[in-house]
Amino acid sequence: MDFLKSAVASAIAKGSSFPYSLGDRVDISDSIWTLHNATKRDDASPCSVFTFDIASNKSRLPLAKNAVRKSRTLRHPGVIKVLDTIETDTNIYIITERVVPLSWHVKRRSLSEETSKWGLHTVATTLKFINEDASSVHGIVRASSVFTSESGEWKLGGFDVLSSMNDENAVIYTYGSLVPDAARYTAPEIVKSGWDIIKRNPLTAVDAYGLGILVFEVFNGNYTSDQAGKTTNVPPTMQQSYKRLCAANPKLRLSPAHFVEQGKKHGGFFQTPLIRLTDDIESLGLKNEAEREEFINELDELSDDFPEEFFKMKVLPELLKSVEFGGGGPKVLGAILKIGSKLSQEEFNSRLTPVIVRLFANPDRALRVCLLDNLPLMIDSLPQKIVNDKIFPPMTSGFTDAAPVVREQTVKAVLSVIGKLSDRTINGDLLKLLARTANDDQPGIRTNTTICLGKIAKNLGQNSRSKVLVAAFTRSLRDPFVHARNAGLLSLAATMEFFTEEDCAAKVLPAICPSLLDKEKMIRDQANKTLDVYLQRIRKFGDTMPETTVPASNSPETVKDTARIGTPHDKSWAGWAISSFTNKLTTANGEIEPAVNGAKPVEAEPARSASAPRPPKPTSSAPLDLLPSVAPRPVAQPLGRRSLSEQVVPNTNEVDETDEVYDAWGAMDDEDETKEGDPFSPTVTASSTPGPALAPKLAPVPYDDGGEPDFAGWLAAQSKAKKTLPKGLNKASSAVPAARSSSGNSILKPKTSTGSKKIDTKPKDDDLDDWGDAWD
Repeated sequence: MDFLKSAVASAIAKGSSFPYSLGDRVDISDSIWTLHNATKRDDASPCSVFTFDIASNKSRLPLAKNAVRKSRTLRHPGVIKVLDTIETDTNIYIITERVVPLSWHVKRRSLSEETSKWGLHTVATTLKFINEDASSVHGIVRASSVFTSESGEWKLGGFDVLSSMNDENAVIYTYGSLVPDAARYTAPEIVKSGWDIIKRNPLTAVDAYGLGILVFEVFNGNYTSDQAGKTTNVPPTMQQSYKRLCAANPKLRLSPAHFVEQGKKHGGFFQTPLIRLTDDIESLGLKNEAEREEFINELDELSDDFPEEFFKMKVLPELLKSVEFGGGGPKVLGAILKIGSKLSQEEFNSRLTPVIVRLFANPDRALRVCLLDNLPLMIDSLPQKIVNDKIFPPMTSGFTDAAPVVREQTVKAVLSVIGKLSDRTINGDLLKLLARTANDDQPGIRTNTTICLGKIAKNLGQNSRSKVLVAAFTRSLRDPFVHARNAGLLSLAATMEFFTEEDCAAKVLPAICPSLLDKEKMIRDQANKTLDVYLQRIRKFGDTMPETTVPASNSPETVKDTARIGTPHDKSWAGWAISSFTNKLTTANGEIEPAVNGAKPVEAEPARSASAPRPPKPTSSAPLDLLPSVAPRPVAQPLGRRSLSEQVVPNTNEVDETDEVYDAWGAMDDEDETKEGDPFSPTVTASSTPGPALAPKLAPVPYDDGGEPDFAGWLAAQSKAKKTLPKGLNKASSAVPAARSSSGNSILKPKTSTGSKKIDTKPKDDDLDDWGDAWD
C-alpha cells in the first residue's frame, strides 16, 4: 500500500506543472513525511522533497500544515533550508536543500566521536535559538528529526509540532500525541500529565529531555524509553551534563543553552578543533596574521575522520577567498591543496583549477614557492591543456628569478609538470631554460638541473636527446662542486639506454675517464661503476660485430701480401714486425706496377752495399716552389731495414714531381711529428700545401738479392744530389713507415727539406769507423 501511495505521489510530481523531478525515495522512520531525492528542472540543481499524502493521513493534516508554516518563517544556520512549499488537493510538498536522515549514520554507527560532538553542538545551539530567541518549543527532538546536508552539517527538521509558547492554541497542546512513536520519546511528566504541563514547567524542559535522548542515540545507535540517563558509550567529559538533560524533574533539567555553555568551558566536551573551526571559518577574512596562523594550525590538527563534505562545501570556499583576496598566504594555500586532494575530478576542475591558474600569475615569491612545493598533490587533477598553456608560461619566470630558492623549486617542479607538457614545449622552451640553470652560480641548482635532466630523459625528443644529455652530463663532470660531478656520473649510468654504442665509445667514455683520478674518493668510486656499465655494453656490442669489413678475395697476390704483413696465428705484439722482416724477400714477387693517373715513373737508385747507411734527406725551410728539384725518396719501414734493392730513387730530372707529392699529402697533424734521431719514430714536417689524399704510384725497381755493398758507389750517387753526409751519420733521416694501398703499392710520405748542403765526398780516415753509430 505504501509503495502504491509513493508511486501515485511520484506520478503527480512528474506532471508538467511541477517544477521538480522526483528521484529515489529515501527511507525515513518515525515521520509523517515521505522523503525523495529530487532535482530542479530549471538548472538541474539537487534538492530534497518531503511529501505528505493528504488522503491517507487526514488525521495528521494539521501537523503537516504546521510544518509548512513554520518552515517558511524559521531561518537559522542549524535549520534545514527550505527552497519552496507546494500545496495541492492531494499532497503537500516541502522542497529543501539536499539532505540525508541522520538515522542512517546512527544505525550504522558510522559517526566518529569528534563528528558526533560537532553535530550535537550544532543541534544544541539551534535549540537554544528556538527556545530563547523564538520563544518556541520543538517538541520532538530525536535522531529522526535531524538531517545532514551536503556539507555534512547537522540540520534540525521535523517541525510538525513546533509551537510558540505565546500562542494559546498551539498545535503541540492538541496534536502532540499524534506524532509517530511519541510514547517512546515523550518526557515523563507529559506521559503522566499530558502536553498542557508544558505551560507550568520551564519552556526548555521538553526539548532538553529530547536533546538527552539524541545524545544517547548518537553514541549507542538505538534508544528505548528506559535508557534515558544511562551513560553507556557517552564520552566521560559529557556524562554529567548529559544526566542533567535527562533528569526526571523538569525543573532540574539542564537547558540546551546551559549544555552548550558547559561544553564550551576550558577543557569542556565542546572544546574541539572541529567546533572551533566552525566558529571561526566565516570570519577568516577578518582575522589578522597571527589569528589566521593559529586558525591554520588548528586546521592541520584535524584528522582524516572528520566530515570531508564540510571541508569541501564550507571550509574550502572561505579559504579560497582568504588566499586570493584576504592575504591568506602560503599556509592557507597548503590547507586548500590538502582539502583539494580529496575532491573528485569534476569538483577540482570547477572549484580549484581557476584559482590555481590565477595564483600562478601572482608575483608573490612565498606564494609561488608554496605552489611549486604542493604541485605534486594537484598535478594529476589539472588538465594537460591548462598546465601547458596557462600554468607553465608564468611558471617559467621562476627559472630566472633573482631568489635562488625560487629557481631551485622551479627546477624541482619540472618533474611534476613534465607529463603534462607538449613535445614542442619540452624540446623548445624547457631545454633552453634548463640550459640556463645548468650554468647557475648556485652549485645546488646546477646539481638539481643535472638530476632533473636524468629523470626527464625519456620525455625528450629522440632527435635532440642524445646530444643534449651528453653535453649536459659531460659538462657536469667538470663541475668544481663534488655533488654536481657525482650527479653527472649517476645520470650517465641511469640514461645509458638513450645513447648509441658509437656515442658511448666516442663521447661518454672519454668524458668519464678523467673522473677515475678525481680528488674525491666518492667520485672515483662512482666513475668506476659508471665506466664498468658502459664497458660491458660496448664489449657486448663488439661481440656482435663482424671480424672484418674487408671483402674476401681469391687472388693469390692478395693472400701473399697478407701473409707478408702478419702471421694470423701469432698473437704476440711483435708478431707482424718479425714475420714481415723474415718473409720480406720470399713473399715479394714480381714488379711494382707503374704509377697511375699519368704520374712519371721514378728512376731506381744506384746499387749500393747492403751495409752502407742511407743518405740523409736534404731539408730546406724555403717555400715549396723554391725547393731543389729533388723528389723525396721512399721512407723506410719501422722496426727493420730494407736492402738497397728495395729502395726507390726519385727522379731528379723533374721538378714538378715534388709539387705533386706535397699536394697529395696536404697538411699533416702535429701528432705525426716525433723526436728527431729516433729510428723507431718517424719525423715529418707538416706541409701547408693541401692536396689529394693519395700519392701517385712509383715505378717498379728490381730487387738486389745479394752481394757486397758498394759504399763508394752510394757516395758518388749522393754527390750528384749535392748532399752532405754529416759526421757519424748523427743526423740520419728518420724512417717513415711505408703504407700500402689496397692494391699492394707503396704510398710514399714526403719529407720537407730544410735546405741543400754541399756534400764532401772525400772519406775521412779518422771517422770511418763511426758511420753506423746512428742506426744503433
